Amino acid sequence: MAEYKILLVDDENDILEFLSYTLRKEKFDVYTASDGRQGVEKALEVCPHLILLDVMMPEMDGIAVCEELRKHESLRNTVIAFLTARGEDYSQIAGFDAGGDDYITKPIRPKVLVSRIHALLKRHHAIAAQEDNEPPVISSVVIDRERFMVFKEGQPVVMPKKEFELLALLYSRPEKVFLREEIYSSVWGTDIVVGERTIDVHIRKLREKLGDQHIKTVKGVGYKFMP
Repeated sequence: MAEYKILLVDDENDILEFLSYTLRKEKFDVYTASDGRQGVEKALEVCPHLILLDVMMPEMDGIAVCEELRKHESLRNTVIAFLTARGEDYSQIAGFDAGGDDYITKPIRPKVLVSRIHALLKRHHAIAAQEDNEPPVISSVVIDRERFMVFKEGQPVVMPKKEFELLALLYSRPEKVFLREEIYSSVWGTDIVVGERTIDVHIRKLREKLGDQHIKTVKGVGYKFMP
């Protein structure tokens, strides 16, 4: 029996066939969808551990699919990785803002892709284990990990997955300064290459939603959460 379920969403059948063959050889349980809407339906049906999602698709592109998937509690812990030929910075930022966990550029060698998938799944389990041991924090900002929600003074605050994970990391150790390298490793993973401004963009958005008083910069070092 396969250990992990992976959903492939791409409108090119030859890519679906190639990726399915590659991943089934690695003993993954593979499902496929040929467009965005079908991908959402299949994801809700099988609740995969990981989704490889193309960006450019007819009817519903990958960014919109990712945003829709992140609305569903049953897919809260599903890893979503974009697999696309588009490598522009703005496209990658849009993918992360939509709730993606990784952004993989085509073409990619099969062995490298399998390695990236294993790294994503491993990091996902490490974050889940950290959540189980996280101490309570007394603050006007409250994180509900079970429902993947953030509240400020009792009011819900909507956040994409990466913003949530970044806040959750800082929130886990109030007033501790997290180094930028530590944040990259914990939230994006050491095997994932992201732009230098990725953290800055996410920090700015957290401040816009929570207020400057909660997210502090330690110049030249990193960031910390203040209750």
